[in-house]
Amino acid sequence: MKGNFIDNLPKVYGIYTGGFLAFIIIMAICEQMGMTAKTIGICFVAFTVAIYAIIGWLSRTAQADAYYVAGRQVPTVFNGMATAADWMSGASFVAMAGGIYFKGYGYMALLVGWTGGYVLVASLLAPYLRKFGCYTVPDFIGTRYGGNLARLLAVIVLTVASFTYVTAQINATGTIASVALDIPFQYAVYVGLVSILLCSMLGGMRGVTWTQVAQYIVLIIAYLLPVFWISNKMGAGFFPHFMLADEVARIGELEQQFGFVANSKENLAVVPKGLAGITKAHSAVNATPWAFISLALAMMMGTASLPHVMMRYFTTPSVKAARKSVGWSLFFIFLLYSSAPMLATLSKLSLIDPSLPTGIIGKSIAEVQAIDWYQNWNQANLMFVSDFNGNGTLELNEFFMGGKAVVLATPEIAGLPYVISGLVAAGGMAAAMSTADGLILAIANALSHDLYYKIIDPKAETAKRLVVARVLLVVIGFAGATIAAMEIQGILGSVIWAFDFAMSGLFFPLVLGVWWKRANREGAIAGMALGLISGAWYLVWVRTGGSGFLGITQLTFGIFGSAVSLVSMVVVSLITSAPNAATQKMVDEVRVPSGRTILGKQ
Repeated sequence: MKGNFIDNLPKVYGIYTGGFLAFIIIMAICEQMGMTAKTIGICFVAFTVAIYAIIGWLSRTAQADAYYVAGRQVPTVFNGMATAADWMSGASFVAMAGGIYFKGYGYMALLVGWTGGYVLVASLLAPYLRKFGCYTVPDFIGTRYGGNLARLLAVIVLTVASFTYVTAQINATGTIASVALDIPFQYAVYVGLVSILLCSMLGGMRGVTWTQVAQYIVLIIAYLLPVFWISNKMGAGFFPHFMLADEVARIGELEQQFGFVANSKENLAVVPKGLAGITKAHSAVNATPWAFISLALAMMMGTASLPHVMMRYFTTPSVKAARKSVGWSLFFIFLLYSSAPMLATLSKLSLIDPSLPTGIIGKSIAEVQAIDWYQNWNQANLMFVSDFNGNGTLELNEFFMGGKAVVLATPEIAGLPYVISGLVAAGGMAAAMSTADGLILAIANALSHDLYYKIIDPKAETAKRLVVARVLLVVIGFAGATIAAMEIQGILGSVIWAFDFAMSGLFFPLVLGVWWKRANREGAIAGMALGLISGAWYLVWVRTGGSGFLGITQLTFGIFGSAVSLVSMVVVSLITSAPNAATQKMVDEVRVPSGRTILGKQ
């Protein structure tokens, strides 16, 4: 191709998309010729991971600017795709539909918060941090407020939030790899880790960016194709989003028809850990306005605080491009988020509607246990049935499923060709890997640039800095996989905690750093330290039996932490000396969209 790589991006990814669609067709033909489901799953995962690894290898670099911010030359549309892939994690792809499936509309607050958060990103932070010209979020904190302590605290908050998040993504890759490759979950998380490191280790942000664009193409095809296919097959229309209200009403009628009977503790004791039953109607969770609003608010503020999201806007060519890139990010995220409620609805209908050939409620226990898809997912410890009342018939409260299985198993449940299940597995891997890439890179870059280079060894050469960053990538990834293997918390819960940690320590130091000239070093230190500590304390308190207050739960503890952060930051800033004139002038310049970046080229 003529011209440079950036100019040829539409052609490059157009060819890539065509090649991936051709691969799907080839796998479909192979399935018709007798290829086994296990082989198809392995082919999908291996093919896509190999492509990502090749992109990572081709994007290798020894330049600091390319490694940390992809040379600041990523076009807006492609940065929007990369950001969407970075954002739509294993929680979005694998777990969110499961949350809506089991917990109903209360979990729609996640959709409102995660998309609404980009309004805060666009209006309060992204363009201004890009104008600042920093490499990392702690880089902004350290330069804006001055002093190594502020920079160190930002690194600590970033590490806590991002590490919590990354364990969830490795959990998701492990779940998918264990099913697709038929290996134990405890080993599969390390298979997922190797796949993640292949994409980010050599090319840093440049490698991660071009890999994430490729991953977005895979995950969006993998998510939307089954939704449209299942909907058309069930008679809900080719474009099911417009029929959501009718389908939800149908679920309500069926739930009322079957009724809900609470299982005894003895019954629930035999259910495998992590599985849930259909025991609540759609409207029964987060029914109060504050419960919904607080979760949405926490996710909005958390979105605007996550370092790996902010880093994506450091890669654009200009301040104007950063703002446009946020708009494209929202568009590409909307394509998946608008479909998650529909997928959850179609999945539940497939199982409980007796008029559909896939419905299992009311069938004999023995008949359900003999179904191929049930046997597959039961062996993976993600499905379970038991005849608790002894009548030999499957009742609504006798079927249990893991939230992770809703997206991954629905194509099989709906009777689609297994090639679609392989595609969904590849999409889930892409979603989890893309976010894990960004998170591990955010932690490693902060530790190597802000801790090692800015604090420990300011005279370190670029080559040495990049070696440190790559070693940290491996160490952090291995630690994340080890924690993920313990399955301390589910995917969705871990992700929500990460948002709460981020907003507890970083939201107001970032926002006030741009919009309040009076905010000073002492205030930022107090805001980050007290916000993170108080948020973590509140989480531990509630988890160990505390009743909480003001309706703040373990999923919204960031509201408590960020409130403490705001109050402490404002009070301490006002009772201590104002920043010097140079710093206040710098803050004024950050809010001017044109002109040179504050830090210039590093």
